[in-house]
Amino acid sequence: MKTKTWRIEEGAPYPMGVSLTEEGANFALFSIHAEKVELCLFDKGGETRLEMPSRRGSVFYGFVPEVGAGQRYGFRVYGRADAPGGSCFNPNKLLIDPYSKKIDGKPSYRDEEEMAWFRPEDGRDNAAVAPKSVVVGDDDFDWGDDCSPNHPWGRTVVYEAHVKGFTKQFPDLEHAGTYQALTDLRVIDYLKTLGVTAVELLPVHQHLDEYHLQKMGLSNYWGYNTYSHFAVEPSYAADAECAAEELKQAVKALHQAGLEVILDVVYNHTAEQDEKGPMLCQRGIDNALWYWLKPDGSYENWSGCGNTLNIVRRDVTRWAADSLRYWAEAFHVDGFRFDLGTVLGREPDFQAYGRFFQVVYQDPVLACCKLIVEAWDIGEGGYHLGNFPQPFAEWNGRFRDDMRAFWVWESGNLGAFAERLAGSSDIFNHSGRHPSASINFITAHDGFTLRDLVSYNEKHNHANGEDNRDGHNENISYNHGIEGETEDAAILEDRSYTVKALLASLFLANGTPMLLAGDEFGNSQQGNNNSYCQDNPITWLDWQQADEALQGYTRDLIRLRQEIKLLGDDVWWKQERVRWLNIQGEPMSELCWHNRSAKAMQIVLDDEWLLLINAKRSQQIFNLPQGSWQISCVPSEKFNYNADGKLTVEHMGIWILQRKNTSPNI
Repeated sequence: MKTKTWRIEEGAPYPMGVSLTEEGANFALFSIHAEKVELCLFDKGGETRLEMPSRRGSVFYGFVPEVGAGQRYGFRVYGRADAPGGSCFNPNKLLIDPYSKKIDGKPSYRDEEEMAWFRPEDGRDNAAVAPKSVVVGDDDFDWGDDCSPNHPWGRTVVYEAHVKGFTKQFPDLEHAGTYQALTDLRVIDYLKTLGVTAVELLPVHQHLDEYHLQKMGLSNYWGYNTYSHFAVEPSYAADAECAAEELKQAVKALHQAGLEVILDVVYNHTAEQDEKGPMLCQRGIDNALWYWLKPDGSYENWSGCGNTLNIVRRDVTRWAADSLRYWAEAFHVDGFRFDLGTVLGREPDFQAYGRFFQVVYQDPVLACCKLIVEAWDIGEGGYHLGNFPQPFAEWNGRFRDDMRAFWVWESGNLGAFAERLAGSSDIFNHSGRHPSASINFITAHDGFTLRDLVSYNEKHNHANGEDNRDGHNENISYNHGIEGETEDAAILEDRSYTVKALLASLFLANGTPMLLAGDEFGNSQQGNNNSYCQDNPITWLDWQQADEALQGYTRDLIRLRQEIKLLGDDVWWKQERVRWLNIQGEPMSELCWHNRSAKAMQIVLDDEWLLLINAKRSQQIFNLPQGSWQISCVPSEKFNYNADGKLTVEHMGIWILQRKNTSPNI
C-alpha cells in the first residue's frame, strides 16, 4: 500500500504535544540538547519522517496539514555533538510524545533480547516494535451539570482504593474491576452508606510493568510505573478504546452521589527505570534535561525506582503542571495525591517554596484542587513531614506509627497518643496551617492491611519472587499469639478489639482521615505487605468474607465523626473545648502523662462528647466526669455502666458517650 504524502510547515511553539485544528495538527516537543527532531507519522503504508522546521528556545515544532484524530506518530531525536555526559540520543529508537493522551501498543521486554530493542546503545531501528502515540480528537463528553462536591477539608473522609481491586470480586457486578464498575449504583450506594466523602484512586495514568516483573511473568498491579502522564490506563476499561470516556463517566457518577475523586499521581520517576532500563520517551528526548544525573551520568535514585524526574527544570515543571491541569479540566477530578512528594521540591535539596510548588500555587485551576503529598522520598534528607507549603496536605506517617505503637504494641505513651489525636500540632500548627493538613491513616496500599496488621508479626511476600526480601520489615504489627489465619476464638476476639481501637482513633482524631479500602470489613492480603505485583485475589477485595459487624462499627464511627462539631470545625484544640482527664475524672497531671503503665484516660470534647480510652487488654474502671452520660458508640457490649457514674470496660478500645439532653451538632 502506498504511503500517504505528508508535508510539514512552520507551526507554533505552544501548546506542547499535539494541538488538533480543522486544518491539521501542530506538534511541539522540548529538548535543550537536541540538534534536530523528526516527527514520524505512521500509516498502513509505512512511516513518513518530517524534520521539525522550527525551534524557539528548547521547543521544536511544526504544523502538518490534514492530520486528524487517530493518526499514529512518534519522534526521533538527534543529539548535539556537545551534548552533556549521560545523554542517550539515538534516532534509531522511536519515542512516544511525553504529552501522549493515547498510545497504540505496549513495549514488551521479557528477556534481554527483547529489551535490546529499547536500549539506547542498540543500533537497530525499533519502529516495528515500538508503541506509537495517537492523536486524540476533541472532547465531546457530555458532562451535563456536573460539578465538584467540594467538601470542606474538615468534613472530608478519604477512601483509598484501586480501580480494579475494589470491585473485581464485588458480587454479581457487570464489568467488575473496571471504571464502569464505579458507576454501578450498588457500588456507589456502598460508598455513600459507609460515609466516606472522597475516593482516592491508585494511579490511573497509563503504566508499564518493570523489566524484572516481565521476566518473572508478573505485572505492576499498583500502577506506580507511569508510561504516559496524560493517557488513561486502558486495562481498567471494559473497552480499552473507550478508557478515557469510561473514566469520565465514573467521575460524573461519583460526583452525582456527592463523592469527590482524587487521583494518586507519580511525577517523581518514569517507567524508563535505571541505567539498564528501556528508552521509551524522556530518556531519548533529552536524558540530561528530564532526569537528575550524577557527575558520571548515572541516575540519582531518590525515587527508589531507578530514576528521578528533574521537576525543577522549567520545561519539566510546565509538563507536570500541564498534565495536572489536563486531568482537572478534562476529567473533572477534584484533587491529587503526589507519590514521594519530596522529589517535587528538590533543587536538589528540598525547597518548600520551590518552582513546582510555586507554579501549582498560582495556577487558578490547580489551586482549587485538594492537594496531598507523601512527605518523603528515599534520598538523603528526604523526610519532610510538616514542611510542605499551603495548600498541600500531607500523609502523616507519625500518626500511623504512634497509633500503632499505642494500641498494637501497648506502648502506654499517652502523650504521643494525645498529640496525634489532637491533630499533630507539633508537626502542622505553623504558617497558618489547619489540622486538616494532617492526612491521618493507620494503613495504606503500601504495607499490611488492617487485618494483617493484627494477624502477622512478619511480612509474607514470597509470592513477589524476591525471597521475601522486599517490603518493610518494621511494621509495628502483632499477631496476638498465632501467625496468620486462625480459628482460635480468643485470639480472634483480641484482634477485633485492636482493630476497632485503631479505627476509632482514626475517625475521632483531628485532621483528615484516610481509610484503606477493605479495612472496614477485615480484608486480608495473606500477610503480603508489598503487594504491588499481585494482580490476583491476594489484592482484590474479598467481599464474600466481609465482616459485617466491623462494617457496621466503621459506619457508626464515620457517622459519629460528622456529628462531633469540633472535628468538623478544622481548628486546633484548645482547653476551652477539650479536657484531658485521668481515669478518676480529674485533669491529667504531669505524672499521669508520663505513667506508661496506666494506658487509660478520658477526653471531653465541647463538654458534650466523652471518649474513654483503654489501651490495655484488661479491665479498666472509669469515674466519669460530672453529669449524665449516655452510650453512643462502643466496640462491644462488655462493659458495665453504674448509676454512681462508674463505667467498667473489660477490654481494649474506645467507648464514646454523649451528654444527655444535648442535641447532636450536625
